[in-house]
Amino acid sequence: MAEIRCIVVTPERTALETTSDFVAIPLCDGELGILPGRAPLIGRLGFGELRLRSGNQVTRYYLDGGFVQVVGDTVTLLTERAVPAGDVNAESAHDQLRHALQRPIATREQESIRDRLVAQARAQIRVSGGDH
Repeated sequence: MAEIRCIVVTPERTALETTSDFVAIPLCDGELGILPGRAPLIGRLGFGELRLRSGNQVTRYYLDGGFVQVVGDTVTLLTERAVPAGDVNAESAHDQLRHALQRPIATREQESIRDRLVAQARAQIRVSGGDH
């Protein structure tokens, strides 16, 4: 069976380089599943969960936005931050959400910053499983 090579790069390092059978990525407008042989793609990542499936094993990461490129059977993700799902702290994410919702918004720029912080926090809460 064909595999997909997945490379996740942050400003500091290559956070992940692996192969899998299936990759699911968070885009700004929803989730995209990628199988071997997919047509080329360039897209903007949203805040959310990266899932890699190899056989019956699923590996999950929180991605902090960025960009994705799919060429051949290689998926390259450029993101500000990639954190294994088990390392995402739900309590910190809930704190970030509370603080973000309390931010004053007098300008469009402040509103944009608040909305980004809220989206990040909510995505981290979902990935951590802390929304139960």
